[in-house]
Amino acid sequence: MVDRKADAKNRASLDVLVAGAGYVGLASAVALKQARPSLAVAVVDAAPAGVWQRDGRASAIAAAACRMLEQLQVWNEIAPEAQAITDMIITDSRASDPVRPVFLTFDGEVAPGEPFAHMVANKDLNGALRRRAEKLGIDIIEGLAVSAFDTDGAGITVHLADGATLKARLLVAADGVSSKLRDMAGIKTVKWEYGQSGIVCTVAHERPHNGRAEEHFLPAGPFATLPLKPDSNGTNRSSIVWVERSEDAQKLVDGDDLAFEHELEQRFGLKLGAIHVADKPRAWPLGLTLARAFVAPRIALAGDAAHGIHPIAGQGLNLGFKDVAALAEVVVEADRLGQDIGALDVLERYQQWRRFDTVQMGITTDVLNRLFSNDIGPLRTVRDIGLGLVERMPKLKDFFIRQASGLSGDTPRLLKGEAI
Repeated sequence: MVDRKADAKNRASLDVLVAGAGYVGLASAVALKQARPSLAVAVVDAAPAGVWQRDGRASAIAAAACRMLEQLQVWNEIAPEAQAITDMIITDSRASDPVRPVFLTFDGEVAPGEPFAHMVANKDLNGALRRRAEKLGIDIIEGLAVSAFDTDGAGITVHLADGATLKARLLVAADGVSSKLRDMAGIKTVKWEYGQSGIVCTVAHERPHNGRAEEHFLPAGPFATLPLKPDSNGTNRSSIVWVERSEDAQKLVDGDDLAFEHELEQRFGLKLGAIHVADKPRAWPLGLTLARAFVAPRIALAGDAAHGIHPIAGQGLNLGFKDVAALAEVVVEADRLGQDIGALDVLERYQQWRRFDTVQMGITTDVLNRLFSNDIGPLRTVRDIGLGLVERMPKLKDFFIRQASGLSGDTPRLLKGEAI
């Protein structure tokens, strides 16, 4: 992608400026421009050019999000490197337990031939969205942060770090959980830390995973094994999301590689043969962050800028894609009706659509984390009975699969695989 910092000073007024060139920001820009080619859309990002290419992580993309990516004409590029999750098992145990009984299993399809989720490398997802944005004529201004903005009745003037200014009718803040734009807009948050950190890494293993995902509820937090496509050498791989107490997590990633692999093996097991850590593990602190409002005059929050949740249910990115689909649908419909796309009454439609679902998911992940991230005997008994009951109720399992796939509730058209 060409660095367009030099062009910013001379840019004409935009309809939509998206701050943040992650998946949510790029998908927002693509969705709006594809549906309404007449809209002038640009993206500005504080990160230097090319940083996204060094992201070695992978993300679980729910079925609804895959449908949206197909509508945005990027899924065909991503699909060959995506790994379908064919089934999932859940256990509740300790790392020292010699046997981990399976309490809950999920079939991996929401419809015949349609897995409820895929694992996708972050750089593949980001790269496909960038190339689609470029094809649609969306400029991506890299290496420049938004330093301030001013709103008036007609629009918003955005000041960049190099002194350039951009004018738009709508500013979409997709600049992450520590959003500077959210703070500049005066939007408060509900926030607390869990005292846990998530460790992420890629593990190579001898035997194939056959598309199976596993989540082990351990006393310190969940340990998830997520299937990845074999690498170019045919090496079997899985992505690990390992939640530990923050002080222990930092010691693990900063310590000896052999000690880390030993601790990993205690949790991963040897069911897939010998394992080897394929990249440098990293840890990040976990907390809950919910914006008290999703909109302000001329501004809409999307993705982690609006909500940061615990990864226990693997729904963070998919919540962000729901924001993308809902915001695009609201803005496109308003533009077709000749309404001001940045007017507060238009943006409040987006807020009303997304806030309840987001708060509900935030509370759900918080309760699940508190329920399962402990070793209290009576509580273990109750939750294991509950998992066993769900296992014996097919209709309830189908409900959870629909939830996990992003196809429940008031679903925006893009997530149904429909054009807007």
